[in-house]
Amino acid sequence: MSLAEIRFIQKKLKEKYGNIGVVAGKYVEAGYSVNVKRIKTSKGVIDIVAVKGGEKLAIDVYDRTGIVSPDIIEQVYEKAKQVNAKPVLAIWGRGAKISNEALSKAKELGVKIKRF
Repeated sequence: MSLAEIRFIQKKLKEKYGNIGVVAGKYVEAGYSVNVKRIKTSKGVIDIVAVKGGEKLAIDVYDRTGIVSPDIIEQVYEKAKQVNAKPVLAIWGRGAKISNEALSKAKELGVKIKRF
């Protein structure tokens, strides 16, 4: 895919989905095939599913302010487990702080935390 096609897709994702679209666009730029249909599971809704090669990521976008608790990390893990994917918590903006308990819980469960 050429750079012009990637930028076009990023622009369309941003217009349609807002902050979630920006995060999805970053994964498109990294070479992932992205699905932003907000997949419903019994544990909640997954914002983005990205696939590249044999790797499948379940990405949950956190765009609120405040402290990220261990409960949010557990929710991301449970949702990703429902679709057999690796869990990723994408934090949008600088308003959210991550507690030490949440960091240790993320390390324990294997949840990646990315800030956008």
